[in-house]
Amino acid sequence: MEIYLVGGAVRDQLLGLPVKDRDWVVVGTTAENLLAQGYQQVGRDFPVFLNPDTKEEYALARTERKSGNGYTGFICDFSPNITLEQDLIRRDLAINAMAIDAQGNLHDPYHGKSDLDNRILRHVSPAFAEDPLRVLRVARFAARFHHLGFKIAPQTLTLMESLTQSGELSHLTAERVWLETEKALNEKHPEIYFEVLRKIGALNTLFPELNALYGVPNPVQHHPEIDSFIHTMLVLQQAVKLIQNNPEFNQSAVCFAAICHDLGKALTPKDMLPHHYGHEQAGIKPTRHLSKRLKVKNYYQELAELTCEYHTHIHKAFELRPETVMKLFNRFDVWRKPQRFQEFLIVCLSDTRGRTGFEEREYPQLNYVNSLLKAAQNVDVQQVIKDGFKKEKIRDELNRRRLNAIKQAKRTHQAE
Repeated sequence: MEIYLVGGAVRDQLLGLPVKDRDWVVVGTTAENLLAQGYQQVGRDFPVFLNPDTKEEYALARTERKSGNGYTGFICDFSPNITLEQDLIRRDLAINAMAIDAQGNLHDPYHGKSDLDNRILRHVSPAFAEDPLRVLRVARFAARFHHLGFKIAPQTLTLMESLTQSGELSHLTAERVWLETEKALNEKHPEIYFEVLRKIGALNTLFPELNALYGVPNPVQHHPEIDSFIHTMLVLQQAVKLIQNNPEFNQSAVCFAAICHDLGKALTPKDMLPHHYGHEQAGIKPTRHLSKRLKVKNYYQELAELTCEYHTHIHKAFELRPETVMKLFNRFDVWRKPQRFQEFLIVCLSDTRGRTGFEEREYPQLNYVNSLLKAAQNVDVQQVIKDGFKKEKIRDELNRRRLNAIKQAKRTHQAE
């Protein structure tokens, strides 16, 4: 029995990156032998075991043969005579097809180390084209390693394009598509994920609402980049820049709202272009369709829909009447969900800065709106109760006092 560290742990170790999860391959033994040693089997379809001491995953070396559609249509062989090389060749990219043995020796039959050095994402074998999930995985790796200079090999892009044209992507479940997408949204450059998918034609299959923005113009004086898809990708960049490594915010939720915020622009009548009057309300429906189809978490969907509808309110914050501000706060339920409103404001700031030449743009609306919010939040509900208000009268009086606080804060701001 031989045990090897494999996959991402080897890749990240060679790149000098932190190793988060360690996966192991076991060659030359059987499931019964591992169970006898105290390993715990997880999953019925193929033998993966938890080490009794470290709880890390140990998988028997295996081969795969295509037998049906999708990423589950494979027949696997786990016999003890499967070699390490046979196991590694079934993997997606050469940089993920390396192993380190117990003595620390690197096993690199498919030249993954060379690809790491040359910053190339290259498929291991033609069998890559048998698994449609690899289209999303490679796009995600392109997003993850973009800041290190990695590019997808032209031959691999061609295979990804062929996979897309074959219709295999339609066999991916919503859960798997969203799992890869959510991981991508948490990378340093999630925009690369969507740009790669668009380049190979997969964006129209998996994210048609987002793909529809490509080629839709904006007024050049406000959007030097013009194209609505390019603008959305710039907004996504800015959102990551603003919140990455900030544990107070949910990066994938903010980034999902960022890619949805202008979906309504794809529905603008052609005779109205390049203006997009009413795109805010129009964006709710495609955002809802996208969210439901991919089974996105309710919190993400709610934030994205609210962002569609109200992001231009914040751009025009200085023009809003106190009553409108109060309605906005109540619509977001800022009293019970303050984080969601702050995440929304981040997308609004990203929207302003996600334009060519506007990357460092000042956005005083943010501090202004937060000053109004703070004034309203300082109204004490316990004081309202002490003053004798009961039942529904409590809410009415609370709203009245909060509105007055907003009016006073607005006057104070105007006087400064």
